[in-house]
Amino acid sequence: MNDATVYLVPMALAAAAAGLWAWRRWHPVSFWYGVQFPVKAARVYLTWAHVASGCGLSRKRRRLRLTLDALPVVGAAARSAATVVQQRRRLRRVDVERPPRLGVLRPTVLGWRVRVRLDDGQVPDDYAKASERLAHAWRVHAVRVVGFTPGRVTLLATMRDPLTTVSVTPETGELLTVRPGKLENGSDWVMDLKTIPHWLNAGATQSGKSNLANAIIKGLSPQPVALVGFDLKGGVEFTPYAPRLSALATTRTECVALLDDLVGELGNRMATCKARGARNVWKLPEELRPVPVVVLVDEVAELFLMADRAEKDEVAKTGTALLRVAQLGRAFAVYLIVCGQRIGSDLGPGVTALRSQLSGRVCHRVNDPETATMTLGDMDPAALDAARAIPAETPGVCVVAGQDGSWHRARSVYVSEEQAEQAARDFAHLTPSWASLMSGPPTALPDWPGEQAA
Repeated sequence: MNDATVYLVPMALAAAAAGLWAWRRWHPVSFWYGVQFPVKAARVYLTWAHVASGCGLSRKRRRLRLTLDALPVVGAAARSAATVVQQRRRLRRVDVERPPRLGVLRPTVLGWRVRVRLDDGQVPDDYAKASERLAHAWRVHAVRVVGFTPGRVTLLATMRDPLTTVSVTPETGELLTVRPGKLENGSDWVMDLKTIPHWLNAGATQSGKSNLANAIIKGLSPQPVALVGFDLKGGVEFTPYAPRLSALATTRTECVALLDDLVGELGNRMATCKARGARNVWKLPEELRPVPVVVLVDEVAELFLMADRAEKDEVAKTGTALLRVAQLGRAFAVYLIVCGQRIGSDLGPGVTALRSQLSGRVCHRVNDPETATMTLGDMDPAALDAARAIPAETPGVCVVAGQDGSWHRARSVYVSEEQAEQAARDFAHLTPSWASLMSGPPTALPDWPGEQAA
C-alpha cells in the first residue's frame, strides 16, 4: 500500500461519514427510507427467530428429523481396552421451535408496519401483551397492534415518540369536524361529531383537558354551528368565549332551564323529521335542516353534586335532560362534549347512564384510578394501563378511544386561551341567537326508560 492510499482511505471514510451526517441532518425522511430502514429491516428478519422465542410467540411443532444414534459395541479383542462406538442413522419425530411467519416490512415515516401470521392457538392479544418486549428487542419507541384479520395481526413499530411536539391547525374546513392534535402513529387526530357524536373528556388540573376544549372551540368557531356552554365554575371557563356562544349557563338553575330548552328543541326537530318522513335531520331538505348544536359541559360532576336534599330535584332534572340529549342528539344534530376532573359512580347512577351514551372517550392524566376506569375501563384494559402511565410532565397527552373499540395515545396541539378567545371574537358574526334556534314552542318528548336511571 503506497502513501497516497494511506491518506486517501481515511479521507474517503471521513467524507462518507460527513455526507451521511449531512443527509440525516437535512433530509431525515429520505435518510430513513434510504439507509436506516433497510438496516433495521435486515436486523428484524435476522433476529426474528430469537426475538419470537424470547417473547413467547414461538410454537413447538413436531417434525421428522434424521438423527444419529450411538450404539456401544464391545468386541472380544477390545474387551479389556476400550469400547467401540457404532453410529446408526434413524428417522425420528422431534419437537422443533418455529417462529410465526413474518410478513413484508412496509416503511412509514415513523417506523414500519408488518403483518404476522398467527399460529394455531394464538390471538392478537398475545402480541399486544408482548408489545413492550418487541419494542425493546427491535430498539424502537413502541410497538402497537393496529389491526387484525382472521389468522393475521398487523403490528406498527415507531422509532420515536411523535407526541413530543405537535403542530397542527384545529380547523379542518369540514362541518362538525375538528383536528385537535396528533395520534401516536403520526396521523392527525380528527374528531368527527357526525361519526362519533358524544365525547367524554376526563383529566386532572393541568393535564390538558381545558386545552383540548380550547382546540375544539377554535376548530368549531369558523363553522356554521351553534355552541352552547355549561360552566358551573361561575362562568370563568367559558365566559371569555361568550361572543361565539349562543347560550351559556353558569348556575344550576340556569342549567336546568337551558337543558329544558334543548329538550324542547329536540322535540321540535323530531316533529319536523316525522312530518317529512326523515329518519334524521340530515335527510331533510337543506332549507329545512336546523343548525347543528354542540353542547360543551365543563366539570360535569358539579351538575350531579348536591349539598342537601333540597337540590335533589334539580339534580334529577339535570341528569334526565342530559340523558335525553345524549340519547336523541345524534339523529337531530345536537352533540355533547362533557368534561370533568372527577367522574365516578359515587356521583350517582345518572353519571353511569350518561357515560354509556358517550361513545367517544378522552382520558388525560387523572388523580384517581376510578376516573380512568369510568372513562376507559369498559373498552380496553390496555388503554386503561396506558392512561394510568401518563406522566405529569406531558400535558396534553391522553388516550383516545372510539366506538369501534380501538384506542390510541394522542396529544392535543397547544391552543392558548388568547387564541381561542380571538377565534370566538373573529367569528362572532356566525353565532346564531338562542331565540332563533328555538323553532317553535317546546314539544314534550315521550317518556323513556333512561329517566329511571337518572
